[in-house]
Amino acid sequence: MTQALFESLALSLLATLVLEAGFFLLVGKRERKDLLLTCMVNVLTNPVVVLAYWLTVLYTTWNAAIMIVILEMSAVFVEGYCYRQYGRCFKHPYLFSLAANLFSFFSGFVIQWLI
Repeated sequence: MTQALFESLALSLLATLVLEAGFFLLVGKRERKDLLLTCMVNVLTNPVVVLAYWLTVLYTTWNAAIMIVILEMSAVFVEGYCYRQYGRCFKHPYLFSLAANLFSFFSGFVIQWLI
């Protein structure tokens, strides 16, 4: 179980980094420091969200869909705050965070569906 959890965390983080860095470039942003910031905020938030989700699913009877929404919105808030405080090219940091997370989440959902 521990190895499966570690693999899930690592795969989720890797996919999130690729997808959100890709989203950053896709929307026309080119500031290298902000690309690094995008990666760093995901290193900060993704493992916490994924671990909290799995612990919730394994050890509680709470609704998983509601927990996903709560956890993802928490990540959007934390990432948006970091973009606002430290970013250079984010005119609407919370909107960027929301869009990047939606892109990443639904891309991951489609990838899982295809596999």
